[in-house]
Amino acid sequence: MRSFLLVFLACLIVHTGAAPPSSGLNRTQRGAPCRPGVEYRRGNLCCLLCRAGTYVKSHCTTSGAAGQCEECDSGTYTEHDNELTKCLPCTQCRSDQELVKQCSHAEDAKCQCRPGRFCHPDEACEVCKKCVRCKHDEEVVRNCTSTTNTECKKVQSKPDAPSDFTVAIVVCVLLGLAVCVIVVLGLYKWRQRRSDPQPDLPDSVKAELQYSFSSVVRGDAEPWRPSSNNLSLPRQLEEEFPKLVPLKGEESLRACFEYFEDLSMDYYRRFFRSLGISDNVIKSCDHQQYEDRIHELLNKWVEKEGRDASLNHLLRALLDLSQKLTAETIKDRALHAGHYLCEVQH
Repeated sequence: MRSFLLVFLACLIVHTGAAPPSSGLNRTQRGAPCRPGVEYRRGNLCCLLCRAGTYVKSHCTTSGAAGQCEECDSGTYTEHDNELTKCLPCTQCRSDQELVKQCSHAEDAKCQCRPGRFCHPDEACEVCKKCVRCKHDEEVVRNCTSTTNTECKKVQSKPDAPSDFTVAIVVCVLLGLAVCVIVVLGLYKWRQRRSDPQPDLPDSVKAELQYSFSSVVRGDAEPWRPSSNNLSLPRQLEEEFPKLVPLKGEESLRACFEYFEDLSMDYYRRFFRSLGISDNVIKSCDHQQYEDRIHELLNKWVEKEGRDASLNHLLRALLDLSQKLTAETIKDRALHAGHYLCEVQH
């Protein structure tokens, strides 16, 4: 029985042809995959990848080995381990871009939009767009960058500040108004002074003087005499007429010419005749305004008299014509204005 079993096993082995496995077959021949990120397939072989900055000049001849790797030429690159047979050309920046980083064997060049332009990174940047400028009623929230546009927001409107031209016009108008006010006030005071030859006398005295003067002209009353309540006058009219001393010589005399404008027209010819002015000279001034005639003839009298001309001479001529009131008025105004002083009696 044992012999039968041995014969049966021998026949079974011969029939099946089984043999022990061979250990000479590699993994590529058995169909095993190449290691990703480390090797690449070349026919039935798995070659090692070339490093970044190089390329495959020739492939491997043995599975699991590296082929011949060569460094990239200038102007080309490879950024990762690869199986490329030539390097990639470096990127050239466009005219609307500027270079940020130079190209190297292991890294491409970096470009970005020039200042004033932008390109969103999540869009195909075929051309850089021009940055937006905020309007006059907007303000900048965020400035434009190479990858973002300008951000603006509305601002509350403010009243426009007046321009320099407007300010200049306002100043000129105000100055013009000020000048007009000064001129009007000056004219008013001038007219008031012309109409009131005794500006510093009390109103009661003025009224009495006016009444007395009118009465004398009409011939129906005696000349005015000061009463006991008229002590505010510089001198009472019954006293002797004083002699006046000029403070500035001829300048003081000429400053008093305007006071003679109140001389009555009925007396002015006789007045200038008494000063030695001829009728022909007096008539030559008739075409002028009355005030201008007075000044013109007084100037001619000063030229004729020379250094001997004095206000005392003119006042004496008025007194000789019984124009004492006019003489007193002129004297008082000359003293009040500071052109003359009364001579001190020793």
